[in-house]
Amino acid sequence: MHAANFQVRVETEQDAAVLSQLSAQAFGPGRFGRTAYRIREGVAPVSSLALTAWLDDRLVGGIRFTAVTIGGEGSALLLGPLVVDPVHKDKGYGKALVAEGLACARAQGFRLVVLVGDMPYYGRFGFVPVPPGQIRLPGPVDPARLLALDLVAGALSNAVGLVQAKAA
Repeated sequence: MHAANFQVRVETEQDAAVLSQLSAQAFGPGRFGRTAYRIREGVAPVSSLALTAWLDDRLVGGIRFTAVTIGGEGSALLLGPLVVDPVHKDKGYGKALVAEGLACARAQGFRLVVLVGDMPYYGRFGFVPVPPGQIRLPGPVDPARLLALDLVAGALSNAVGLVQAKAA
């Protein structure tokens, strides 16, 4: 990563079209049927945690977090989508977005982050598999891909139940 030419910025309305195109390339049309997308459907992400990656004034990636409740309790986030332009894959831009997003979420007082993703990738940030049956999503999810990260010690052990988007 060329740090001098790379920046993480808060997403703006003007970024939406490029981010949508990147998501379409990365996840395809089937993404809208996935459980994590269904949870986020019609709910705006936390605006201060919708971040974009810029390289030489070109948008190359983005990350969003949606406020959720787990079993009716708040202070949790659903991470996703995380997307990086395939041309710039494996150069550290996604890692920078996740690290910045988690630091901002912690600073803003969120207690827990959950996601559906790959343990080999997200484990480096401290994510762990959710114990089977502890946290449920309102649709099919491979239990091995349901991961969580305590932003406050003990938050995962206290999170039990169904994940739902939190009304603004």
